[in-house]
Amino acid sequence: MQFIDEVKISLRSGNGGAGSRSFRREKFIPRGGPDGGDGGRGGSVVLECTKDLNTLIDYRFQQHFTAKNGVSGKGGNKSGTSGDDLVLRVPLGTQIFNEDESELLYDLMEEGEKFIILKGGKGGLGNTNFKNSVNQAPTYAQSGEAGEQLWVRLKLKLLSDAGLLGMPNAGKSTFLAATTRAKPKIADYPFTTLKPQLGVVYVDQQEFVLADIPGLIKGASEGRGLGDRFLKHVERCGVLLHLVDGTADDVVDNYRVIRAELAGYSPELLEKAEVVALSKIDLVGAEELKKKITKLKSFLKKSGQKNPKLFTISAATNKGLTEVLRELYEEIVVSRKPAGRSSRSED
Repeated sequence: MQFIDEVKISLRSGNGGAGSRSFRREKFIPRGGPDGGDGGRGGSVVLECTKDLNTLIDYRFQQHFTAKNGVSGKGGNKSGTSGDDLVLRVPLGTQIFNEDESELLYDLMEEGEKFIILKGGKGGLGNTNFKNSVNQAPTYAQSGEAGEQLWVRLKLKLLSDAGLLGMPNAGKSTFLAATTRAKPKIADYPFTTLKPQLGVVYVDQQEFVLADIPGLIKGASEGRGLGDRFLKHVERCGVLLHLVDGTADDVVDNYRVIRAELAGYSPELLEKAEVVALSKIDLVGAEELKKKITKLKSFLKKSGQKNPKLFTISAATNKGLTEVLRELYEEIVVSRKPAGRSSRSED
């Protein structure tokens, strides 16, 4: 399924039905009086959050959505039925903005959460409502109120327990495929992954959701490469798993570039708990690997981590995967707590 995380759509709520202008007409009953019923309310437009969706593709090829109109009232004091509400289902983490994105209207985060974005027009009153001691036979009945119309932008920020970060070709897709049932595209060239991938990880009878964020490059927060299109998804990840390509000439620079892009997009991202792992160790000689581990650990310590943990893994041979997943899950448990937290790597 194609991953779509931004759409622009037009919404319109239903018009209210018109009130009826009617008079009772029965044999042997003169001056039967007014008996016009009220019009029904127009349908509202409702956005509902569901965990069964993870893309906005349903709104990519259809832009206009209109709720049903209310039915007009009838004689015999028969009120018109209300129009059905239009319920649009969206994934968890969908944000609703006005057309120019200057205002966040609502943020849908919970399963089953609903937001009435447009209310249907009220139905008009029938002429029965205007009868009084002075005017016994009113001919006036109200028209129904018009529905509302609004262009909105929907933006999806994926909700996941952990997010996979790293330079292009750092082995993120291979890691996701090795630890979950997700089937990402894997190849030996940069930008293989062009859309976020989600997978469920199982470790020690526990499970959590892992998101593979497409590879970032230097300048991504300013729009280079895949740009900041996918950096927004990092905001909703509880913990970050940063894969550093073990085959890179400069593993420190490899790590530093991604951290700089996170800071450029939002400094708050640097506050998230982070697990760092040197990947592709099956392709690196023992002596070279030892030097790179020492170099990266030294940099992590200079960056403020008192006793930095650095995992070494090979997704191709499954080496070190269980250990890093256990660490990741422990950080996730801490991140789920409502109170303030500190990274376990700083303990």
